[in-house]
Amino acid sequence: MLIGIPKEIMCKENRVAALPETVEKFKKLGFDVIVETKAGSGAFTDDDAYQKAGAEIALDAAEVFNKSDVILKVKEPLFNEQFNKHEIDMLKENQTLITFIHPAAPSNHEDVKKMQARNITAFTMDGIPRISRAQRMDPLTSMSAITGYKAIIIAAANFPKFIPMIGTSIGMTKPANILVVGAGVVGLQAIATGKRLGGIVKVVDIRPDARKEAESLGVKAVGFDAPPEMVIGEGGYAKALSDEWLEKERQALKPLVAESDIIVLSALVPGEVAQHLITKEMVETMKPGSVIIDVSIDQGGNCEITDPGKELIHKGVYICGIKNIPGSLPIHSSWLYANNLYYFVENLFKNGPDDFDMTDEIIKDALVTHKGKLYHQGTLKAMGLADH
Repeated sequence: MLIGIPKEIMCKENRVAALPETVEKFKKLGFDVIVETKAGSGAFTDDDAYQKAGAEIALDAAEVFNKSDVILKVKEPLFNEQFNKHEIDMLKENQTLITFIHPAAPSNHEDVKKMQARNITAFTMDGIPRISRAQRMDPLTSMSAITGYKAIIIAAANFPKFIPMIGTSIGMTKPANILVVGAGVVGLQAIATGKRLGGIVKVVDIRPDARKEAESLGVKAVGFDAPPEMVIGEGGYAKALSDEWLEKERQALKPLVAESDIIVLSALVPGEVAQHLITKEMVETMKPGSVIIDVSIDQGGNCEITDPGKELIHKGVYICGIKNIPGSLPIHSSWLYANNLYYFVENLFKNGPDDFDMTDEIIKDALVTHKGKLYHQGTLKAMGLADH
């Protein structure tokens, strides 16, 4: 079985889905590997290193897609301008694709339907369940630490003031008010980084245990409270709020948003569309020069007016919706993600190259399409097909 690694084509995406060390591991499992030339250049890994690890080097993406049985990628399939063809159309029938797909996000529904129609077996790496056995395969956790750190760095780079209190010959500047919404791995890293930069950090999370963990970092957990059965889902992760409780959370967030200089939005329900917690009207209460970093945008975004994959200014407020924040730290993020993929593939084909275990929770939760059928529960729910 041949594993193919094409070069990522998303703008500024410097990660790669395999490194020479994981190529060696795949070879030991009995797989062959083909890597598009310069696929690792963004992570400062050259073709010679891949060849020494046992990989074949392909001249272009078309060769990788044509020859491979399994395609490993970082980001969802996109339009390849070199070949004037979408990457989904470059896939062959019954080929397997493993990557971040974010299939529940409305912007990706058409691509999911296309893969379903073309009999592509697709697994989404954001579907890995948060269980102990899957920790080594879970890129949401490994990428989240990078995202939380870099979200604050991006905010600082676009914030027109100092973040810390600074003494000058004219007087003292005021420290920035930073609000972190969602105290998961992203949020906790954003809290820690914001504090290191000298900001006054507050955090909102609907889960009591998450608030306690955030407070252990020395910040104030503020805002919203709700009955645990309404907000805590399987494995301690957040549940999607009903319309009534979602509106209550927005009301609780309104005064916090208005006083914030920087907001990091990272409130997600695993495998489901992100809920809009910040409305357009709430954004317009923020001071000009304020910053919103919406890192939940891959699943639809927590801010109503975030533009997926882009940056915009609305009434003087900078809103960042870039989708590949971990790609800006390509060496560490590629190392983490490539190993996540290796362990996922090892588990996926534990019964052999032509058979995967549909009773395995990890495989079942990550599966999006297979033999013309849509499996992913979050996507079925988002498409209104969950009861069918």
